[in-house]
Amino acid sequence: MRHAVVVALGVAVSCALGLAQGQETKPVPKDSVRVYVPGCTKGLIFTASRRTEDQPSNVDVPEGMHLRMNGPKKVMAEIKAHEGSKIELTGLMKKGQRGPDGIGVGGVRISPGSGGASELGSPVASQQVIDVEGWRPLTGDCR
Repeated sequence: MRHAVVVALGVAVSCALGLAQGQETKPVPKDSVRVYVPGCTKGLIFTASRRTEDQPSNVDVPEGMHLRMNGPKKVMAEIKAHEGSKIELTGLMKKGQRGPDGIGVGGVRISPGSGGASELGSPVASQQVIDVEGWRPLTGDCR
């Protein structure tokens, strides 16, 4: 009887520890920031929408900003299944890439050149990227 109680207690403690560890979030790298962005998807592109007052915000991502999503296949498949519905992404973005005029490097902004016709620039050079960690559905539809 005593042995069964000890085993049951051990199982309960290990389950509780497993649940607590499963709820922890990954640490944010020094050069990145965790963002919570509401909006809509089309393919791998996420378009940010206006943030409501009750949603958490640690970064101001302007309405209409396009973000290219990177993430695990399973998460991306779930997001694709909800295309056309409003969602909120949780993910990591590099700190310097959020600026509107290029990428911040050492206090200086570097943006694609605007030289002559020979300097067309890369369409991906100004693309903002979010590494998707998770998502949740929001009320409302996308246009």
